Amino acid sequence: MCEEARNPRRRLLAAAGALGAAAALPPGRAAASTRAAPRTGGSAGRGASVILLGTQGGPPPDAHRAGIASALVVDGATYLVDAGRGAVSQYAAAGLAWADLRAVFVTHLHADHVADLFQIFLFGGFQLPAQGDTLTGPVPVYGPGPAGGLPPVYGGGHVPTAGPGDPTPGLAGFLAHADAAFAYSTNVFLRDSGVRAPLSLADAREIPTPADADFRHTAPDMRPFTVMEDERVRVSAVLVPHGPVFPAFAFRFDTDHGSVTFSGDTTRHRNLVALARGSDVLVHEAINVQGWSGPPAVADHLVRGHVEVQDVGRVAQSADVDRLVLSHIGDMAQQPLDPRKWQRWAQRGYGGRVLVGSDLDAVSLR
Repeated sequence: MCEEARNPRRRLLAAAGALGAAAALPPGRAAASTRAAPRTGGSAGRGASVILLGTQGGPPPDAHRAGIASALVVDGATYLVDAGRGAVSQYAAAGLAWADLRAVFVTHLHADHVADLFQIFLFGGFQLPAQGDTLTGPVPVYGPGPAGGLPPVYGGGHVPTAGPGDPTPGLAGFLAHADAAFAYSTNVFLRDSGVRAPLSLADAREIPTPADADFRHTAPDMRPFTVMEDERVRVSAVLVPHGPVFPAFAFRFDTDHGSVTFSGDTTRHRNLVALARGSDVLVHEAINVQGWSGPPAVADHLVRGHVEVQDVGRVAQSADVDRLVLSHIGDMAQQPLDPRKWQRWAQRGYGGRVLVGSDLDAVSLR
């Protein structure tokens, strides 16, 4: 690693809210403190930081962690990666302004990653622009297209199929179905409050996949490709293997202030290492199954779709990243998990710094 990467001044930020607070907190932690009146956009200073809005892995509710969601704030503009359970509330708790949201990126369509996705537009855009902080217009949402088919049932046999008319919708279908589910509420509010229709605020952009990738061959070897680019960030992606789920993406953000890669949900794979190589920060999922004995179907899903915390340091070392931040955390054997034990596990085979993430931690890219 470069000497700059080892410079102790490149530390974890302790930021109350969205980069604007000056009060110091313990290293590596950020908290939602009392905030000023909602911002109207563009009030944060220069720099780039990741805010872990929610760090829980998996759908079951957890009293200690919100669902998976992360925000990258670059020169005052916010880019959201996934929107799990509680993401809307955590976005507000972090002091982020809806007017600053520039784009949303969805790694895959498992419920724990999209539970609050439509609510971003249902609630984040509820106010009229003249009334206070609100989404300023259609926000691009990048994510998976339709899977094209369902995997076989674990162990054989038959199970019910939800939504048989459209059993594998992609991002656009997901948003359209959610909009239809909230139609009555939206129609009433359109008539008596003058709010904007939620779906008019979401610009769904399904990411194309290579011709040799499908729901049977989910993550062929590939080079990173550009998903979007604006004046602040260039976003690249690769397909990653997440059990039977397709498409599943990892995303890398390159900025003038450094780079960060979000693994999404994945097993160890060359595509992720190629995407993350040389990143200042790697935000990676992790699970622990040591000491746990559960149903075979669940165990199979876990080991085929995730990286064990005892192995995640080797991924970071292979990618030559400066810092490893664990999010989308799940400990099957101990609740709540022991962060010191996780730190030791994640450090195996890795010479950089490790942060076992908690909700509302903030990490500067440099």
